[in-house]
This record gives sequence, C-alpha cells and structure tokens, in this order.
Amino acid sequence: MRCLIVDDEPLAHDVILAYMADIPFLKNAGQCYLATEALAFLSDNSVDLIFLDIRMPKLSGLDFLRTLHHRPLVIITSAFEEHALESFELEVCDYLLKPFRFDRFLKAANRALAVHTLRKQTLPITALPQPSTPVTEPAQIYIKSDKKLVQLQLDEVYYLESLGNYVKVWSEQKFWLTPRTLSSFEEQLPPDSFIRIHKSYMLNKRFVHYIEGNMVRLRNGKELPMGKNYRHTVKLIQG
Repeated sequence: MRCLIVDDEPLAHDVILAYMADIPFLKNAGQCYLATEALAFLSDNSVDLIFLDIRMPKLSGLDFLRTLHHRPLVIITSAFEEHALESFELEVCDYLLKPFRFDRFLKAANRALAVHTLRKQTLPITALPQPSTPVTEPAQIYIKSDKKLVQLQLDEVYYLESLGNYVKVWSEQKFWLTPRTLSSFEEQLPPDSFIRIHKSYMLNKRFVHYIEGNMVRLRNGKELPMGKNYRHTVKLIQG
C-alpha cells in the first residue's frame, strides 16, 4: 500500500517512517507537513493510505478530508481524542492517539489492509446497479466513557439504552455510559445489524433469542420492550 504522511511535526514523520519500515505491505510514497501541501501532492500522485494529523496550520486534517472527492484510506494520528467521533463520521479506518506504540500502529495498518483488499475484490463501479461506491460497514466504533476513548467491537454490542442525553451501550454483561443520544447512534450504526425497537432501545439483531408479544428476549436473558410504533421492525429482525 502506497502511503502518504501528512503532519506538521517532523518527529511524527520519523516515528511513522520507522514503524512502516517494519511492515512489508506499507510503502512510503510521500511526506507533507501541511494539508495544503498534501492537496498539491494528491493532484499529481495517487496513494492508498494517508496517515493524517488533525491540528495543522492553515488547513486542519478533517477539513482537508472534506475537500477530497476520492479519498484514500485514512488513519488519523492525533494527540487529541476529542476529534474521534467527527473523524469516524468521515469514515476513517482508525484513530491513533499520540504517542502510540508499534503494536497499536500495526493493528491500524492491518485494518487498513483488510479494507484495501476488500475494495480490490469488489466489482468495478460501472458494473454496479446505481452510481455508488462500495461501502464497508464499520466493525467497531469509538465512544467517550468515563473520560476515556473506548473502542467497541460491534459484534459484541447487544443493545443500546437511552437515558436522555446519555446512552448505555451494553455488551453481554456490562455497559459503557456515553454522552450521546440514541438517534446519533441510529445514524451511525449499520441498519442491517442494529434495529430501533423502542424510543429508548436499539438492539443488535444477532443477539435476539425470541419475540413474544411486545417483548424481545436477548440471548443473555435480557428482555426489552417493543414500542407500538416500532412493531414493523419485527419483520426486519426476522429478515
């Protein structure tokens, strides 16, 4: 994978280059110290992956991303965790908090390689039924909980419970409390897997054990109510 480093800190370039040297499927294609330089570079060169800082002079990393019509894969490398949610809304592959170790960098690189391989295996755009680009549903999300940035694997999330402007994100036996609304999760989570069944509940279809009346029982024994305005979702769960 051809990689571009975009960061205004020379030390960040040194760290990424040193890590890349030990990962055979990553190749350095260029280095830019400003996002504006990266725009010029990409006008004449193609890359598969960008390691992108956020807080840079003139143009931030996220504003730079919004200007790209055909985005390469992106791994954010930032010292600030508060931009994580906005970054994942722009469909970045991963979010590395500086300073990061090699094992965490390798995990992000492997994730990018998996998406890159999947993209190469998809049909050409001309063969798709409508003007569209292949969409890869996220395998994980990041949430803020107890002043930490927590990575959650979606296939381990059983359901979400609304508490006003907070949401409990439940796994089989524990939960994380995050300052978000259930509607914001509904916009972010893949609709093929997560279904809203009540104004206060959203669940992962894979963990439904059975439905009885207005109650949905999950495989961990938890029972959730189904709102009368959401009864049509029974067919979506069964489908």
